Amino acid sequence: MTFTVLIPARLASSRLPNKPLADIGGAPMVVRVAQRVLSSASPAGRVRVVVAGDSPLIVEACQAHGIEAVLTRTDHPSGSDRLAEACTLLGLGDDEIVVNVQGDEPLIDPSLVAAVAHLLLNQPAASMSTAAHAINSAAEFNNRNVVKVVLDAQGLALYFSRAPIPCWRDQVLTLNDSAALPSPPPLRHIGLYAYRVGFLRRFPTLTQAPIEVTESLEQLRALWHGYRIAVHIAPHAPGPGVDTQEDLERVRRLFGA
Repeated sequence: MTFTVLIPARLASSRLPNKPLADIGGAPMVVRVAQRVLSSASPAGRVRVVVAGDSPLIVEACQAHGIEAVLTRTDHPSGSDRLAEACTLLGLGDDEIVVNVQGDEPLIDPSLVAAVAHLLLNQPAASMSTAAHAINSAAEFNNRNVVKVVLDAQGLALYFSRAPIPCWRDQVLTLNDSAALPSPPPLRHIGLYAYRVGFLRRFPTLTQAPIEVTESLEQLRALWHGYRIAVHIAPHAPGPGVDTQEDLERVRRLFGA
């Protein structure tokens, strides 16, 4: 199959200014992300990787390293709006599939990117796809910063929440951080998404959902409006992203920089 990976990149960052251009082993971080994702293509398909930047500096840095990039507006209220504009700039058709990979994940697993794209291709009932992995620690399960997801029999998302779901009636209230979790294990959501382009263009026009506001989870807008999200179960957690200077230094050491 052929799919397009869009990497939104903004210069503004409260914790790490100019984050997309941070050097990692002689190349900007957003370029490292694009280079890693390019290896998600297989002999049976092709992947197109495009950075959607909000500054000419990002576009120029990508082009200098042979990475395709488009310049998007600076006033988008959300990442989904930026992706939708990029689809228009690239002339993508409504039936095409795009994967949103964040520009601060230079350790992203290329096979995970391909798996999420392939899942959406094979799930015609879904407008989006994403990923999750098993939670094996009560501390993680009880952590509100860890988003959980529950699925139906077809592997489609029923709900995403910061709360510990599903809730075992007789055990969840007594869990402590060192307790073993019941089986089957709950699932932690991985923030990687694939979209059908037609839906991606429609998504920013949908009214915000009350559950989206409550949980502060944008994907709940899709479920609230009746759209389905297919979920790929990954065998392990993805590599960590870069949010702070400490994260950046750790990744630089991995790249030998």
